[in-house]
Amino acid sequence: MFLFLRSLSRTVHEVQEEHHEEDYLTDESSYKSLTVWRKSLVLSCNGFTVIDSDGDLVYRVDNYCGHPSEVILMDGCGKSKFTICRHKQKLRLVDNWLIYQGEGDDNKSANSKEHPIFVARKQIKHMLQQNANVLAHVYAITTSNKMHAYVIEGSYAHRSCKIYDKSRKVVAEIKRKEAAIGGEGVSFGLDVFVLVIRPGFDQGMAMTIVLLLDQMFS
Repeated sequence: MFLFLRSLSRTVHEVQEEHHEEDYLTDESSYKSLTVWRKSLVLSCNGFTVIDSDGDLVYRVDNYCGHPSEVILMDGCGKSKFTICRHKQKLRLVDNWLIYQGEGDDNKSANSKEHPIFVARKQIKHMLQQNANVLAHVYAITTSNKMHAYVIEGSYAHRSCKIYDKSRKVVAEIKRKEAAIGGEGVSFGLDVFVLVIRPGFDQGMAMTIVLLLDQMFS
């Protein structure tokens, strides 16, 4: 299955690049497109396998239990890039998810494991909510306070989401993966989808947000 996805990933990305050249301005032509497979390459593990447009393994997640409290995003060599820890809070309707830099990040500080760099919170649906499409918020943690960094809108259940930064610019998007086989469009279902990343946005952070959504809505 992995070899099939590698081969198909190249073909599908070539077709998608043709569409993006038509749909976007030239300054967005260097976007990244990753194929996300909701399955670990390790037997008896749950997780994710992420392949780039060349068919190379760029990220992986291997979970040995069904609903872990800690999820580690690793690069293709097995070095941790980001760690997500679910923080359960008493007397609160929603939990927080704390995001730490991984050991594979060359720019991490000495105490980055002790101090999260982001905190995420699932949006609670209610009648007075102004935007019903909002799924979650991600806040950047500074030394003094917590500030809004990203908002995710759409439907993770349908693999149709957009990630906005604080200026309301789309920095990444989750889409259903489709391929033209025999002249017809074929969908890969919910376990194989595409993560499109705009220039300048960290693709590791984009994949970390995918993991957050999977923790919140699966």
